[in-house]
Amino acid sequence: MVFPDDTRIHERRRKVLFSAGWHLPPDQIRFLAIASTMMIVVGGFIASAISDHYSRKTVMLIGVAGLTLSTLLLTLVQTGEQLIIVRLLTGLAGGFAVFAPFPIAAELMPARHRRTFGAVYEMAIACSFALLPLVGFLLADNPNAFRLMALPGGLAFFVMPALIYFLIPESPRWYLRHAEAAVDTVNRMIRRAGNRIPPLTVAALGGDLQTVREELPPYRALFRRGQLRWTVLLPKALVDQGAAVTLSFGVSSLVFTASIPGKGFTGLLMEIIGRRWTIFYALAGSLPGLLLMMTAHRAGPYATVLMITGALMTGFTALSAATAFRIYLSEQFPTALRGRGHAFGESTGRIISGVLAPFLMAPHTGSPTIFFGTILVVVTVGAFIPLLFGRETVGQLETVTEGAPAPA
Repeated sequence: MVFPDDTRIHERRRKVLFSAGWHLPPDQIRFLAIASTMMIVVGGFIASAISDHYSRKTVMLIGVAGLTLSTLLLTLVQTGEQLIIVRLLTGLAGGFAVFAPFPIAAELMPARHRRTFGAVYEMAIACSFALLPLVGFLLADNPNAFRLMALPGGLAFFVMPALIYFLIPESPRWYLRHAEAAVDTVNRMIRRAGNRIPPLTVAALGGDLQTVREELPPYRALFRRGQLRWTVLLPKALVDQGAAVTLSFGVSSLVFTASIPGKGFTGLLMEIIGRRWTIFYALAGSLPGLLLMMTAHRAGPYATVLMITGALMTGFTALSAATAFRIYLSEQFPTALRGRGHAFGESTGRIISGVLAPFLMAPHTGSPTIFFGTILVVVTVGAFIPLLFGRETVGQLETVTEGAPAPA
């Protein structure tokens, strides 16, 4: 089902490119729509390969600097071919930047603050998804619309990398293979907080620290029994990103708008009932909304009302699960695998959600029963997988991932 204004909105999206004098053919415009997501997947796998070998902050700096610089270059492109190349570079850098914050948050923040960070981070993303298409719609008649939209993000190149370098501390957990660096990092954080606790010493970390953590586990360790828990999150990827790619503009805007308060509520809930049950709530809670959207076309004059109601319910629940599942994913891995594991898990999910799902489901967007019915089946199965095969973390990294005995 398509809202009445959707056709005009898509026409205005194309006019953003046509007004710049590029007149890109439809196949290139479609390629632009998925090129960034494809390269985010590629960048994510590259980031996964080098993470843990290089520090958390280094991976984030590579991603943010590359992403903002590529966005700045978007304001300078003159041809459609240049636009495609820069978009590919933007996605490649985004593969580093998108995944980097969560291993850092898992290692720097106490459990209750991780949920707050996850909620704020995801709400900010939802705001951009909801507002940027509207900005593009309003500027569609401006010959420089594309450049105006890219300029604020591009100018961040001169600010954000410096802020990350000077203000975000390195992860002491990542430095545990180098005891003196870990101690220096912790003591720097203690000084920033006003020296309210005694400084840390190398002796307090234990005498065999360097020999215990000298070698990183190989990449294949991600596929060992006990580390395959990241796969419990894959069914959720279809709803979180893939479905929104193929929904009409009007429905997807409603979904992302509703997810803004939904993600805040999910952040509150995950510390009350746990990560796994919060993911279950978010996915299972979306089933009534999906049913409404699947059957709205049969409701006659009430079809639009049912579609809007279903979209709001789905946005508040299913799309809000990202607040819990991204934190939960980082908490699944030991320190020596966390950077590689999180990036690999999310990249694998994006192959399904950003590449395969739009390709396979786009032909069925004209059939609400097939389209929403498929999502409903995936969500129903995915809601139970974390409960059956996942392991609750509640932020206890050592208990879950580092091999310490579970507390009584």
